[in-house]
Amino acid sequence: MERTALLRRLTWQTGTVIATTFETPRVRTITFAVPDWHGHRAGQHLDVRLTAPDGYQTQRSYSIASGPEDDHLSITVERLDDGEVSSYLVDELRAGDELEFRGPIGGHFVWENATGGPLFLVAGGSGLVPLRSMLRHHRATSSQVPVRVLCSARSLELLIYRQELMELAASPLVDVSITLTREAPEDWAGYRGRIDSMLLSEAGWPISAEPLTYVCGPTAFVETAAAGLVSMGHDPGRIRTERFGGTGM
Repeated sequence: MERTALLRRLTWQTGTVIATTFETPRVRTITFAVPDWHGHRAGQHLDVRLTAPDGYQTQRSYSIASGPEDDHLSITVERLDDGEVSSYLVDELRAGDELEFRGPIGGHFVWENATGGPLFLVAGGSGLVPLRSMLRHHRATSSQVPVRVLCSARSLELLIYRQELMELAASPLVDVSITLTREAPEDWAGYRGRIDSMLLSEAGWPISAEPLTYVCGPTAFVETAAAGLVSMGHDPGRIRTERFGGTGM
């Protein structure tokens, strides 16, 4: 069974784009239908491959934004200044187009209800994407695991999934904290500045709660947050990290 799953994961498939949504001017969520999708776990990612008319191919990895229980598969892509794949996905792709991908991939940075908690989800910019999948899984399964979320964004306008985060925060089991690092409204009541040990302490769980923490974002952000948690006394074995390119925080 494990070998079969591995072969499926490494097989290129084609999905049809059915919807696109701009989360910010540089970030777009792409939803596509896959006829033979075998499902994924919250936190996994895909490889996306583009093929030019002359046969040139290039590929990049993107976290899955949709929850395992969602009807369709989604990824959220941030356009990078030098990103040949991200530029096409954000600026050119349209509903009805086909998208080639393989996956799901990854087994360490995943969360299922049975994994337990309490959960502390820490995101920098588009690092929120796989954590959104976890939050959707949490809601769809009516999980009783308490969750605290800490998101970092340059401004409120550049915070992806803003409305969805507010809806999730309506649950008594989900607490969402946001810190803005560059611009904040005059009446902003949330945090300001980059994530540091003090902010992790205020928005996160006490050490005694033994939280299971997921940190995702650009490399420097992830290293700073993870190191801060460890310096505070949190168990490194209960801190899972995922790094990738992009900024937005």
